[in-house]
Amino acid sequence: MIHATALIDPSAVIGANVSIGAYSVIGAEVEIGEGTTVGPHVVIEGPTRIGRDNQITQFVSLGGAPQDKKFAGEHTELVIGDRNLIREFATINRGTGDGGGVTRIGDDNWLLAYVHVAHDCQIGNHVVFSNYSALAGHVEIGDWTILSGYSGVHQFCKVGAHAFIGMGCLVGSDVPPFVMMANEQHGRPRGINSEGLKRRGFDATRIAAIKRAYRTLYMAGLSLPEAREKLAEQARDSEDVRAMLEFLNHSERALAR
Repeated sequence: MIHATALIDPSAVIGANVSIGAYSVIGAEVEIGEGTTVGPHVVIEGPTRIGRDNQITQFVSLGGAPQDKKFAGEHTELVIGDRNLIREFATINRGTGDGGGVTRIGDDNWLLAYVHVAHDCQIGNHVVFSNYSALAGHVEIGDWTILSGYSGVHQFCKVGAHAFIGMGCLVGSDVPPFVMMANEQHGRPRGINSEGLKRRGFDATRIAAIKRAYRTLYMAGLSLPEAREKLAEQARDSEDVRAMLEFLNHSERALAR
């Protein structure tokens, strides 16, 4: 299941039932978990750890050195979970020494063609990166987030779970959970991702509570401290609003408003 033209470093650890295509290069300190498929012309540099049952298609580049001028060759890594789909020409870089040292991709994510994930990013589970979407360094993406084509997220920004980033949207601030960002200059909130929530089994009561929280945060004319107080009241009856409030309380950058 390993093509004769593939180049594999002797130190690489290849699990059972792994397929590696023609002319792929697997470098030192790379681990590939059981059942993972690596297509032709893929380059994986170490240290990189890849879990089980991933699909990595042709011309993907994983584990390359971070594109950071401060990087001085320190020992950093890329960690990828299970059951991810990584399509053509996607690039994911290792972490940096002063940024935590690890770029991490969770489980069950789709990274489509030409996606870029920079150093020290932390990606959750069930995230969809549409074609040409990109993350700068140190970005955090919550579970079930969707990034539409040609969207981009500025370094150190956080995007909460179940958010939706519209096509071509440039995100330069933290985006709370459930919020949908529109394709305008630097991105603006435009409601909640109600359709996505319905598809994931959120009932009408949960969605109504999230909509109410959104109106409190974005439409009531309140300052951010005032909105936090109102959300704290609403959070007593809604786990989802508690998640949104917790995100706001831990946001270190300006909030998308």
